[in-house]
Amino acid sequence: MGKKARPQSAGPVSARNVRRLLSFQRYLHSSRFIRGIPASNPLGYILDDDYTGQAKLMLEKVGNWNFDMFFFDRLTNGNSLVNLTFHLFNSYGLIELFQLDMVKLRRFLVMIQEDYRSLNPYHNAVHAADVTQAMYCYLQEPKLAETMTSCDLLLGLLAAATHDLDHPGVNQPFLIKTNHYLAALYKNSSVLENHHWKSAVGLLRESALLSHLPTEDRSERLGSLILATDISRQNNYLSEFRTHLDKRDLCLTNGRHRHFILQIALKCADICNPCRPWKLSKLWSEKVTEEFFHQGDIERKHHLEVTPLCDRQSNSVANIQIGFMTYVVEPLFVEWSRFSDTRLSQTMMGHLSLNKQGWKEGRDKQEANTSRASEEQRTSDAKDSNSKELPQGSKRS
Repeated sequence: MGKKARPQSAGPVSARNVRRLLSFQRYLHSSRFIRGIPASNPLGYILDDDYTGQAKLMLEKVGNWNFDMFFFDRLTNGNSLVNLTFHLFNSYGLIELFQLDMVKLRRFLVMIQEDYRSLNPYHNAVHAADVTQAMYCYLQEPKLAETMTSCDLLLGLLAAATHDLDHPGVNQPFLIKTNHYLAALYKNSSVLENHHWKSAVGLLRESALLSHLPTEDRSERLGSLILATDISRQNNYLSEFRTHLDKRDLCLTNGRHRHFILQIALKCADICNPCRPWKLSKLWSEKVTEEFFHQGDIERKHHLEVTPLCDRQSNSVANIQIGFMTYVVEPLFVEWSRFSDTRLSQTMMGHLSLNKQGWKEGRDKQEANTSRASEEQRTSDAKDSNSKELPQGSKRS
């Protein structure tokens, strides 16, 4: 007996659902070669095949720390999150192991990608794909690769892909001081992270991707991973991580300890941009600062107190990044390196040091140029002032 068709809504179709449907259709159209269906436009097929070939070559090196997600996103026509996550599910054997319906999986991934706001300079689907790729790199580290279960891998990748789902492009304090409904809904506590989690659970239900599996505590475990990315709770996780490392009592055969390490790994993946090669790191830094400054512009426009980090008039990309690296990124990655002292950790710490120095040198150069320009302006003003002391228009007889 066939499956019973779902009843159609009598109301109008939402714009978001239309976008999802069209996006899924576009994805299927662009993937015709997988199903052996020839393209009607030979030239278009050649171009598609060329780009797809390059994307496939990149995915063969998806575990490389210098993976360029911006380039991969261009190669996949803006479908980096869908392509990358599907590839990782497949390479880990999760599709076969959990008997996932491939059409449901594709649809779920498209829905995720569509629910990220593409107008956000930073918190968008490309960032989610980048975090997912970083998470994969961490999951490949020996201590994790030897101990993580298939369920851990499934939840870890799902959490990475959905950790900023439907991010509005502003931070929690902004939502609170503007009396946003999300702030009221989640009682001003981990507002964004709760929203990302609940949005992810909603899409899982809508897609029915895991409906054939026992529920257990899957939703809660997914939620605790996403909630760990709340930057305001950073010190709590960092303190617990240090304590474990000092006592040397982490045992990854223990499910609770494995889950904690997954939380730490996702936290690292979420803020790893300063640990990437300079070219990538600088671009991410500029994008996140652009988003910060956009919030500050909104606050100023509506006569709200401007968040210091978001004030373009008193801040710079360099100062923001140096502070972020010093007080947020470095403390966490120092501890991660203690936990997983590998070539990857050494590479990340090396990039972090070089990038921090790069921002400092850039800032110092800019300040020197500003100081020189100010001095030249003062000298020019002084000359103008001296010339004005002479009687104007008089002639010596």
